[in-house]
This record gives sequence, structure tokens and C-alpha cells, in this order.
Amino acid sequence: MNSLKITTFQAYLFWENIDKNLQNLALRLSSIREKTDLIVLPEMFSTGFSMNTEKLAEEMNGKTMQWMHQQARKFDCVVTGTLIIKENSKFYNRLIWMKSDGTFEQYDKRHLFSMGNEDKHFTPGNKKLFVELGGFKICPVICYDLRFPVWLRNKEPEYDILLIVANWPERRSLHWRTLIPARAIENQSYVIAVNRVGHDGNEVYHSGDSMCIDPTGKVVYYKPNDEDLYTFSISKEDVERARKDFPFLNDADEFKLGII
Repeated sequence: MNSLKITTFQAYLFWENIDKNLQNLALRLSSIREKTDLIVLPEMFSTGFSMNTEKLAEEMNGKTMQWMHQQARKFDCVVTGTLIIKENSKFYNRLIWMKSDGTFEQYDKRHLFSMGNEDKHFTPGNKKLFVELGGFKICPVICYDLRFPVWLRNKEPEYDILLIVANWPERRSLHWRTLIPARAIENQSYVIAVNRVGHDGNEVYHSGDSMCIDPTGKVVYYKPNDEDLYTFSISKEDVERARKDFPFLNDADEFKLGII
């Protein structure tokens, strides 16, 4: 039976302070005592959800990328989260899937939050990312992507885990808590969603509500309000059983998603 051990960190983030965030995250992660396969950090874990791209953007060989490699090597696992990247004079909200050997995969946020002017400062991605770890196929996405089920549709199926990292505000937490189980049920996959906590520099409060939902909609993990570093295990057998017992994905509509 394939299983995966995952550590999620529902973190408080210091506004636009890369050094302080990296120091605090490293300190908190140092309390991990059991072997884990994956450490998941929130969206823009080094800065908070800031549009101050000119000040905060880093190159792909910058300090946060180096920090991610250090942590992945230290814990001999994958470390993932997003940061602000500048590349070819454009800015990206980029998820990095950092491996212990320093190699990595990347995903640029497809759906930019226009009501927060994210589309005015960042360039959207146009390609999904699928990675494999411990016998699981994983699709990592970012925050606002959660609202767009066509982008997340699990065709064929393509993934066993939908992984969401976010800075999702408390005032829309009902949507977050509703959409995550819906994505798990409709795609017959685990959904692991990691949010931040606390106020950001715009006085927007984040209540966390990080969670793991299994392919049948059952709660594996849920944590509101408080900063929380938590490790849990999931089973590939649970995915296979859900799809075998109720194989409705076989009847799903065929479609192709056009990217402009």
C-alpha cells in the first residue's frame, strides 16, 4: 500500500519581510521530528500577498530559492510554496516544487485575482503542472485557481492529489470551506489546501482553515485560526477504492481547454 506523509504549515507571515519570514519559517520547521515526504507552505510565504513586485521580486537563483533547497536537503523531502519571481522583465506568482537534490518544477498561477489587482502586476501562467511523489500523482495550484473547476478537472484521471496553497481571506472563508470538499468529491482525489493566518499589510485577516479532504469528501485534517505545523499520512489505497466503488469519472464529459 502506497502512503505519503505530508507536513503542512499554516503560518503567520510578516508583511513584505523576506528575511524575517525565512528565519521564522526555518525556526518553526526545525521542530519537525518525524520523517516527512512533503512540506507545504502558503502562497507567497516569503512576503505575504503583496503587489509590490518591484521591491520584492527575486530571480530564480535568489535567496528564497536557495532557502527552499536548504530546507528540502535538510529534511530530505520536497518543499513547496509560492514566491514572487521576476523573469524576462515580467513578474510571476510562481509555485516551486523543490526537491532535496536542488532540482525543481514550477507552476505559474493561472487565475490572477483581478479584484486585488494581481492581474495588473503579474503575468498569468498557461500550463498545468503534474508531479509524482511516493506513488501519488499531484497537481499543485494556487489560491484563486480553486474557483475554476474546469481548470482543475481531473481528466483520465490525471492526479490523485490536488494541492492548493493560498492567502485566502477570512471574509470569504465560507467559499473556501465549501469549494475544497467539492473539488475532492467531483475529482475523486485528495485535496490538500494550505492557507496562512493573521492580518496582512492591508489589514486583511486570514483565518487559515487549512485542510485535507479525502476522495469521498471526508475530513482528514482541518485547522482554523491558529498557526499550525502538522504532519499526517494519506493512502493511495483510499483513492483507488473510491474510484473503484463509484467510478463516475468514466462518464465525465470529454473536452479540450483552450488557452489564449
